[in-house]
Amino acid sequence: MISERMKPLVMNNSAIRTMFEEGNRLAKIYGRDKVFDFSLGNPNVPAPEAVNQAIMDVITEEDSNMVHGYMSNAGYEDVRETVAQSLNERFGTSFTAGNILMTVGAASGLNVILKTLLNPGDQVITFAPYFLEYGGYVRNYDGELVVISPNTETFQPNLKEFEEKINEKTKAVIINTPNNPSGVVYSRETLENISDILEKKQKEFGTSIVLISDEPYRELAYDGVEVPFVTKFYANTVIGYSFSKSLSLPGERIGYLVIPDELTDSKEVFTAASIANRVLGCVNAPSLMQRVIKRCIHEKVNLEAYDRNRNLLYSSLCEYGFSCIKPQGAFYLFMKSPVENEKEFCEVCKKYNILVVPGSSFACPSYVRIAYCVSYEQIERSLPAFKKVAEEYGLV
Repeated sequence: MISERMKPLVMNNSAIRTMFEEGNRLAKIYGRDKVFDFSLGNPNVPAPEAVNQAIMDVITEEDSNMVHGYMSNAGYEDVRETVAQSLNERFGTSFTAGNILMTVGAASGLNVILKTLLNPGDQVITFAPYFLEYGGYVRNYDGELVVISPNTETFQPNLKEFEEKINEKTKAVIINTPNNPSGVVYSRETLENISDILEKKQKEFGTSIVLISDEPYRELAYDGVEVPFVTKFYANTVIGYSFSKSLSLPGERIGYLVIPDELTDSKEVFTAASIANRVLGCVNAPSLMQRVIKRCIHEKVNLEAYDRNRNLLYSSLCEYGFSCIKPQGAFYLFMKSPVENEKEFCEVCKKYNILVVPGSSFACPSYVRIAYCVSYEQIERSLPAFKKVAEEYGLV
């Protein structure tokens, strides 16, 4: 009954979601407080109180047609202008409402821009480790995802291989910084080098290559690390953003695309993306949440809570003998498995009710991802279990 295209997706369902369901199963057996689920990037930190208040204010103060009605497929113009002016204030850009397209989260935004750009057989490059759904998004539009192997020393992109793999079929490149799953922020130097390579390859092949920057974790950066704004480095850039993490609203599905004037055929791309938003079935971003975002554009989630979690988990795992790269952003810790087969390691962790995601799900085997967007108390409770795992492998 189901399509041939869906069969491999059913057979290889998301390891993250599978582990999340396993956590629910174990919780019924042992109790929620005795299961240490680090599988899903589902923020434990609550949304700012101003967001909850804004929801009530919008419902009671604004015209019901403005709250629940249709609008342009690109979103409310005043909301888009608010987003544009916020970016201009922060990054010295010159965007207007005509550069902002409100989307049903970042995932929908990526699908919108890929549908807008891709012809069958076009290639999209990304850097491992990468968010596993990129492959599905690209194949939705008969494109081919080309994966650059991971640089496991720094987790900055492997630019030598990147330059070698760009060809006349390359239509787009997806980057994700701060990165899921590594927590690494791509440096200014990295972005400058990516830009230089893309400029050179565009001239070599006589094509336009779009750099798509997937940025749901832009606001989650620690220790004063800079998260450079990508449009400053390369003209043919599209930004995909979500408020899922920055305001702890993953289930509300609200985000936006930035399509700068500097992008080749910018106006045509924006019009096509607005239509793609409609024909994909999204129609428009949720109207209520658009009104809320306008009121809460300057609000921030409690970053200190994530930072506290990060420091406790990282220092404890290092103390137990595990090898980790310290996250600069997002809320994931990427840990080296003590054995080559990290799926085997994940099974050992499950014996102690610890749920982590195998790195092969992100095209980076021998590592595991630990999502620390949980309560501080859960991390504290999990440490004896992590120590027992370390003892089983002779690390302590």
